[in-house]
Amino acid sequence: MKESRIFINMSKKEDNNILYKAKEIIQNGSTVALATVISTWGSSPRPVGSVMLIEQNGKFYGSVSGGCIEAEVIESALKTIEDKKIRKLDFGVSNDKAWEVGLACGGKISVLIENLE
Repeated sequence: MKESRIFINMSKKEDNNILYKAKEIIQNGSTVALATVISTWGSSPRPVGSVMLIEQNGKFYGSVSGGCIEAEVIESALKTIEDKKIRKLDFGVSNDKAWEVGLACGGKISVLIENLE
């Protein structure tokens, strides 16, 4: 199967709303992290370009996987908010972490997490 790679698809209304929410939170003096699906292969729960916004308090908006890897992404996003380091997370059926977080759909997904302030 062909691997896909693109960044945020600004035509998706849900993703646009998340970006507006990020702007609002930042303008109110908080820091957030943005998680973006940057590549998929095979069966994946959400398409490339899907985004999730994570606040310092752990509250989040959107989805990068429909629930199966969100907890791991949130944990990494909170670290990114703290240390400002960009992180790339890779999940797939050959990855033990994928089974731990519930990604047993037969595909692969990569998520980029970056700090926004």
